[in-house]
Amino acid sequence: MFILNGALFGIWASRIPAFVDHFALTSDQLGLLLLCLGGGAIVSFPLAGRASDRRGAAGVTRVIALAYAVSLAALALSPNLPVLALALLAFGAAHGAMDVTMNAWGAEVERRMARPILPVFHAMWSLGAGLGAASGFAAVRLGVPVGPHFLVLGALVTAVALWFARIDWKSDRSDAPGSVFAIPKGRLALVGLIAMSAALCEGAMADWSAVFLDSVKGIDEARAALGYVAFSAAMVGVRLSGAATVAWLGTTLSARLSGVCVFLGVVTVLLAPALAIALAGFALIGAGAALIMPLAFSRAAADPLIRPGRAIASVATLGYGGMLMGPPLIGFLADATTLSFAFAVLAVFGVAIVALAPCLVIPAKGDLDPDGALR
Repeated sequence: MFILNGALFGIWASRIPAFVDHFALTSDQLGLLLLCLGGGAIVSFPLAGRASDRRGAAGVTRVIALAYAVSLAALALSPNLPVLALALLAFGAAHGAMDVTMNAWGAEVERRMARPILPVFHAMWSLGAGLGAASGFAAVRLGVPVGPHFLVLGALVTAVALWFARIDWKSDRSDAPGSVFAIPKGRLALVGLIAMSAALCEGAMADWSAVFLDSVKGIDEARAALGYVAFSAAMVGVRLSGAATVAWLGTTLSARLSGVCVFLGVVTVLLAPALAIALAGFALIGAGAALIMPLAFSRAAADPLIRPGRAIASVATLGYGGMLMGPPLIGFLADATTLSFAFAVLAVFGVAIVALAPCLVIPAKGDLDPDGALR
């Protein structure tokens, strides 16, 4: 399911230039369309969390996966901009909803296995996104239009993923009442903040790493793209080894080292005299951001006061809100000061991760007062 979620998103992202050309989109129009995608995801988080709690994460994930594939096809078949905007809203909603439910399912697996396996699942998402993006590169080279690419590959990947997901898994269910739009409180709010700190850095790297290398370091456009490659590769590598790392070092130390990596990575990028050193800095930032989101979801799913789906949804809202805020924050600061100063601000979020690291520890029963409140 994690590979499927990443693959369908990678397929879409790889063909964005084709949509820009087909609809003659301006930068403002593309920005508004991408806002539809992000808005759909954020709106879907709490709804998916509630459905996951009531219907079971595994079953809901399978249903949303099918809807996700259908929404990808709708993108390819959109005849005009208004329909494309609606299709992106649906695509973002399916993507975000599945993100919540598959993490809730993954947290159930993690509890059953009694070891931190969510970082590996998140590595599978990154792998799927990379494979989806690679399919776009191949489709362009082979002259395959967007329609056949989305319809055929989307259907194939979804069919294979759903076949593997046919396992007999019984998810927990609860009909306990609660607000649909859950806002994290207490320690869970701190979990949301640390997730937002890491996600903000991740969003900034996606949209601004190449621009920084090009405009500040004077690297040519082709090689400037290597910044995000280094960031992504390090993130996948750390997530694949994340279960062993957390089991060895513990949650708090792992998170604190992650924050230190983000801080040192930003400093390295800013001071780098050559591309190779800058790439090492981007790799450090990727290594630092890799574990925080899966650790945050693990902590949310184990919250003693809130059901897993609702807790994950509330953390996801803050976390992915940070990913959406990262790029415009960098742009605003760069416009007001310099791009170098805007990048330097990211080091503050590394410090925030270090400071908030203890909030990721799953509370034991002894941490609860008799009335159920966290001490």
